[in-house]
Amino acid sequence: MQLRFNGVWFLMLTLAGIFCLLYIWALAYQGQINSEITKYFSLEQIAQGRSYARFLRLLFISGFCVNIALLLWLAFGAKASELAPILYSLMLWTILNIVNLPFTYLSSFYWSHRWGFSTQTIGNWWGDYLKTSAIELLLFIIGFTVLFWIMNKWPRTWWIVGAVTFSLWLVVQMYLWPIIVSPLFNSFSPVKDPLIITMVQELSQKADIPVEEVLVMDASRRTTKANAYFAGLGSTKRIVLYDTLINNYPLDEVEAVVAHEMAHWKEGHIFKGLIYGVLGNFLLWIFLFYLYRITVPSGLKGSPQTIVLFLLFLSLVSFIGAPLENYISRGMEREADRVAVTLTGDSSAAVRLHLNLAKKNLSDVEPHPFIKWYSYTHPDSLTRIKQLEGYGLNQ
Repeated sequence: MQLRFNGVWFLMLTLAGIFCLLYIWALAYQGQINSEITKYFSLEQIAQGRSYARFLRLLFISGFCVNIALLLWLAFGAKASELAPILYSLMLWTILNIVNLPFTYLSSFYWSHRWGFSTQTIGNWWGDYLKTSAIELLLFIIGFTVLFWIMNKWPRTWWIVGAVTFSLWLVVQMYLWPIIVSPLFNSFSPVKDPLIITMVQELSQKADIPVEEVLVMDASRRTTKANAYFAGLGSTKRIVLYDTLINNYPLDEVEAVVAHEMAHWKEGHIFKGLIYGVLGNFLLWIFLFYLYRITVPSGLKGSPQTIVLFLLFLSLVSFIGAPLENYISRGMEREADRVAVTLTGDSSAAVRLHLNLAKKNLSDVEPHPFIKWYSYTHPDSLTRIKQLEGYGLNQ
């Protein structure tokens, strides 16, 4: 007995296939360089950014296609397994990790070393990989064990219980991740530079936001790239700065970064993102429940093979839904940039920051329009710089 391949799966795969073809086409034909971008970046910098990004994007789309092909075969082509759900989960996780290992190695170690970004040894990289894999395996087995229990306990309303459970998990993991998982990979310490401490206090007063913590992460143990991010909820809320940012960028540019992250809090982006996640989560569970009913014969209900069905569904939905998610993210980033300039009163520092980040991180500053639309979580460099310059004129 096999799972039923139906029109809904066909439509999802067709849409994903169209996106894949457009993505590959965008990699092959990136188009002419906008002369306006050459005011900020040299042709050599533009070419290097494109070369660096093209290989990573090729790995991404290749890995996606390989994973979808494997999951399709396991779901609709392979013989139904008689293993217990936990054993089947372990077998499936092992197979997927073996298949994905070359893509992970090439993107996170080989390519970063080739371009001089990675500071890791192969031994340290394997250590990170094994820790990440152990966490994923634990969550994978627990997640599907809970899911099967819910489906058996509430066969008609399991989608409601599943949606509520996963929504609660979204909140819990945002709260716990900074204090449980992140320290497994990096060390975090409070900012000690008195100039940065004073600057953060002044920004906090202007924004009328109490900042729980501003921490420095030892990013230099893995990379030369600079970055920053905000994380956590409640008492675990913090701004995290890479040590590569603090050590290699002037104070006014560090201030621009802190102001940007603080603006995310001021505008409620963490809460908004959580609300969007919960709403989207409920819609996905409704869709999954419907798809499960028309795909899984009565004789296979509760079969471990449905694990593949769920993974295939999540992979396709996340791939197809990426443009919408990234559109929302870009809107939040533009809003944070605008608010950050009002906090610092220094748009020129923000412009220099993004120019330096783009140059040192080898950003693709002139992406193909489809790549920009499909996969960019932040505005592209030219758009962002021009917006920041515009904010400065309006001050």
